[in-house]
Amino acid sequence: MDAAEVLALFDCQRRRDTLPDAPGARVERVGNVVRQVGVEGGWSAIVWSDLDQATAGAAIAEQVRYFTELGREFEWKLYSHDQPEDLGKLLRGAGFEAEPDEALMIARITDLPDGDGLPEGVRLHPVSTAADVELMLSAHEGAFETTADWLRPSLLDVLAESPDTVSMVVAMAGDVPVCGARMELHPGTEFASLWGGGTVPAWRGRGIYRALVAHRAKMAAAHGYRYLQVDASAQSRPILQRLGFVFLSTTTPYVCKVV
Repeated sequence: MDAAEVLALFDCQRRRDTLPDAPGARVERVGNVVRQVGVEGGWSAIVWSDLDQATAGAAIAEQVRYFTELGREFEWKLYSHDQPEDLGKLLRGAGFEAEPDEALMIARITDLPDGDGLPEGVRLHPVSTAADVELMLSAHEGAFETTADWLRPSLLDVLAESPDTVSMVVAMAGDVPVCGARMELHPGTEFASLWGGGTVPAWRGRGIYRALVAHRAKMAAAHGYRYLQVDASAQSRPILQRLGFVFLSTTTPYVCKVV
């Protein structure tokens, strides 16, 4: 896989020419900035920009003004290869707060190993109903030790309005959800993206995360996608590297809160 070529393709298809990621959201291009405006309570963000030292300050101020008038918190999803080089510093100076970095990792699906390899006693349960969503949220909360209430509306909306753009699954140990994962399919692109996959502490180290990656890779290939993309945490990055994912950039969410 040519890393530079794939990164350029990702920037074009998944950022510059992106489609809304949720029912009711819209994507707008304003000058050299592309933003998603989510529904109330949904995700709003700057997903791509082509700025330089002369234009960055005004572009940042315009986006802050726009979302403030809407009364919306929003994120500037910055990648380490974005320009200008000090864009992060400029965002902090404008009042944005940086959240933890994640690694942009991409794999060509044909390069990934085959096989699910679930441990004995664990099965995969597809998420297709509201009750299934609750199982997935339970696994998420157990894995990350935090509330997943913010995720519920978007998962229910996508199941109701655009189920063909997402694939969700829960790993069940008997009647207990131990890992939940989803894959978003991005029509018109060569990319499917992986989300979630956190495993509850008692079941870590048994290959469940790897099995869910393999399961979703097979599904993405069946739908004609060439690449899988992950915004990887420090915990999942080593696993993904061993599977064949390549680190291409660092992404940092810069959040501007409504005041």
